[in-house]
Amino acid sequence: MGKINLTNKKILVTGADGFIGSHLVETLLDEGCNVRAFTYYNSFNSWGWLDTFPREKLTNIEVFTGDIRDPNGIRTVLKDMDIVFHLAALITIPFSYHSPDSYIDTNVKGTLNVLQACRDYNIERVITTSTSEVYGTAQYVPINETHPLQAQSPYSASKIGADKIAESFFRSFEMPVVIARPFNTYGPRQSARAVIPTIITQLLNGKKNILLGSLHPTRDLNYVGDICKGFLALAKCNNAIGRDVNIGSGEEISIGNLADLIKEFINPDAKIVSEKQRERPDNSEVEQLLCDNSLIKSLTGWEPEIQLREGIIKTIEWFKDKENFKRCKSDIYNI
Repeated sequence: MGKINLTNKKILVTGADGFIGSHLVETLLDEGCNVRAFTYYNSFNSWGWLDTFPREKLTNIEVFTGDIRDPNGIRTVLKDMDIVFHLAALITIPFSYHSPDSYIDTNVKGTLNVLQACRDYNIERVITTSTSEVYGTAQYVPINETHPLQAQSPYSASKIGADKIAESFFRSFEMPVVIARPFNTYGPRQSARAVIPTIITQLLNGKKNILLGSLHPTRDLNYVGDICKGFLALAKCNNAIGRDVNIGSGEEISIGNLADLIKEFINPDAKIVSEKQRERPDNSEVEQLLCDNSLIKSLTGWEPEIQLREGIIKTIEWFKDKENFKRCKSDIYNI
């Protein structure tokens, strides 16, 4: 079935103000795309990470503010687009424990709003964003796309719901949708709610005891630039339509060993301490995530380019910048 060319395509990115979304906007600009960035409307008129872009880059982006939960706004922003990358979501697991309604409204209904509008406008390609959290604790490794889905948090349940809505639009209406399923992503601009920024910022703050949750679970960690290239590869690939496709390295590391690795570059003498309030409930903890990336490789030829040590160094250097560091509220436990 071949591939499509993204150059000069009119492309919408929802969640463009966020961590992965802002990097994806840059990747699309480098590809020669015409990018419209959908950001979350707020009283500060903040465009999130897009506010940090140089003016010459911002002039090449059309920014549209709104709310993914509002169907009318989604219809408005989607008009005249060719391709949609849907990344807008509530993402943190601890916050989903006490605010699950907001995850359903944003992640499930928000995705439905995007798909409905895409159907109305006959959008050429829709890439929705899943997460490896939908698999829960691995029943076998490496985890391929046929692994059972397990809702071990309200967050993961909402993403399973969003994935299934997307699948239903492919099966019911022949919508050209791809469900991109990245495993754990890290890199510059990531919130201190995530484990790698949590470790880095505590170390850069000079703390001797680095407070974390459980240390034994393993994760498949991927540099954000590699994930963005995976998104583009799937968008170009006609054979990916209607499929869930993992994007991951095929390597795993425990949280404890990850912390030891990061310590090497900042303060090897720091101690790693597991703190009860940072642990997930027992049945909610995802013990192991390890990606089987054979499908995306066979479909697109994509492979990760940035190894973990290199990516960690790049991420540390970004957090060492004073302007970047002060954004992360490193003196509190971010949920």
